[in-house]
Amino acid sequence: MEAVIIHYRGSKKNRYKYGNHIILKVPKVDNKESALKLLHKTVKWKSSSGKLITGEIVKEHGNKGAVRAIFERGLPGQALGKKVEVL
Repeated sequence: MEAVIIHYRGSKKNRYKYGNHIILKVPKVDNKESALKLLHKTVKWKSSSGKLITGEIVKEHGNKGAVRAIFERGLPGQALGKKVEVL
């Protein structure tokens, strides 16, 4: 299953506090109840240079099916709008 990286958690001023918290949108997940089924799944992002950064979905975000994932380290800005693999 694939998901799209929407943004970092927090505002523009708080981005550095939560640099490894990422908001994801999964297609066909459009409410909070279906987003809860994705909790504790592994997420993998692969950079263009081949580096693999993994994370875990820890919480839903809002009422429209977005989820929050915590990665082992922060993702670069180039990752925004890219796809990740949800296992």
